[in-house]
Amino acid sequence: MSDCSDSVSLDMDTMPWGGQGQMIQTSHGPLYVTVCGDQEKPALIAYPDLALDCASCFQGLFSCPQASSLLFHNFCIYHIDAPGHEIGAAPISTEKPTLSAEELAEQVEDVCDFFRLHEVICLGVTAGAYILTLFALKNKERVQGLILVSPLCRTPSWTEWLYNKALVNLLYFWGICNFVKETLLQRYFSQETLASGVTEPSFSRVLDHRQSTNVMRFLEAIHERKDLTAELKNLRCRTLIFVGEQSPFYDEAIHINSVMDRRFNALVEVQACGSLVTEEQPHSMLVPIEYFLMGYEFYRPVQLCSQSSTPTSPLSPPCVPPELLSPESLGLKLKPIKTRVSLDEYSIEE
Repeated sequence: MSDCSDSVSLDMDTMPWGGQGQMIQTSHGPLYVTVCGDQEKPALIAYPDLALDCASCFQGLFSCPQASSLLFHNFCIYHIDAPGHEIGAAPISTEKPTLSAEELAEQVEDVCDFFRLHEVICLGVTAGAYILTLFALKNKERVQGLILVSPLCRTPSWTEWLYNKALVNLLYFWGICNFVKETLLQRYFSQETLASGVTEPSFSRVLDHRQSTNVMRFLEAIHERKDLTAELKNLRCRTLIFVGEQSPFYDEAIHINSVMDRRFNALVEVQACGSLVTEEQPHSMLVPIEYFLMGYEFYRPVQLCSQSSTPTSPLSPPCVPPELLSPESLGLKLKPIKTRVSLDEYSIEE
């Protein structure tokens, strides 16, 4: 696990970084949203991966002092849990039809309407990244940027198709059994992290708290997803993609990067990491995210103050030694990233 999260235990009952949670009624049923920060600030929508809630999916990133300083300094964060994935959720009635990926994306739109969010940046992991990408494609005027972690784009490969079918059957007949847990952990983490045994106890507890029916429904929605390749070619919002080199969805991230307009998207490959970069190596995300945010008018660098205990921004000199900002020190392979780009270059004529 990363240095950013080693000292933070996973709290099953509360967001490690605080926040106020509430159930929002959407056009496709209730959805649990936790709001963290000042709602006068720009909005960042976060959506986790399959079988995770926002606390377990983003705990490593948001508990890292530099990331907390950077993100909460600039955003109010709206954490959306997939239907029935919040702690204490009841099983979704089998009489209700499974929501499609398109309907899940429409729920995100309803959340934005509820909070009167006219412009947002989205942060999603794998299944959550697909939902937010779909939301962005349907709301191009609303989504100003995407941060996608091990995202999905195409219909399932044969390997994923078989895994998904097996998981759906296991969840239906056996619930969150040990084999399901092991399969999900392999989805999230690299072999090195799994071999260390660091993640298994805490994430096993997380999965024990999930309702198997609700996880199965989310998996079915993602399993039936459509191919977004053609639509992504015309997406113009700035997009930052992270993917672990050992992620089962590595090829998906490479594909998204290849089909999107290179003027608006950048790819960061994280070495010795699986899909859940936000938990396994959250420190690798800090510098690319800050470079990404520099292109926005609202961005405010975290001010250094030797008399303050506030964590500093990773790019704020002179307290951060320059050598710590190199890709090598972060264990990254960086694809070309435009770092200091004028707003005019990213303006889009609709």
